[in-house]
Amino acid sequence: MNNPVVYKKRNYRPAITAISIILIGAIGILFGLPGVENFDAFDVTILPLINAILNSFTFIFLFSALIAILKRNITVHRRFIYAAFTTTFLFLITYVTYHFLAPSTSYGGTGWMAALYYFILISHVLLAAAIVPLALTSVARAWNMENERHKKIARWTMPIWLYVSLTGVLVYVMISPYY
Repeated sequence: MNNPVVYKKRNYRPAITAISIILIGAIGILFGLPGVENFDAFDVTILPLINAILNSFTFIFLFSALIAILKRNITVHRRFIYAAFTTTFLFLITYVTYHFLAPSTSYGGTGWMAALYYFILISHVLLAAAIVPLALTSVARAWNMENERHKKIARWTMPIWLYVSLTGVLVYVMISPYY
């Protein structure tokens, strides 16, 4: 008789809460800092482009993960989700580095373009903060083999994360002339 595999469920909630608070708090603090004066080790203005490229890869990986799960290919889905987490992690490193080293860049457009830019930016920022605990909870539920609970939260997580990664690129495209 075959014994079924028993998964020990782990409580990831304290780690998810701590990571979310630290990450969102650190980014919030960075926006209040003026940037490092006379930093010339490298041209920091390349970092927003790198951020946009990493966000583009995150979007592609997430979309591919979505297609894979719709085809019920869990192995491919999992690989693309891990790839999306990897590019998101690399994005966070370059994002934090840029905002630590460089002063804030203001959007220079006017009229309806400014309204569109700020709508995209504000929704992007708010949902980017929300995606941190959502994505971490989604993956924790998958690791714990809580498939039904994973599906319930992933139905929210996936479209929000796709939106955040896509609008990250749009924000870059719209503000890049003002760097």
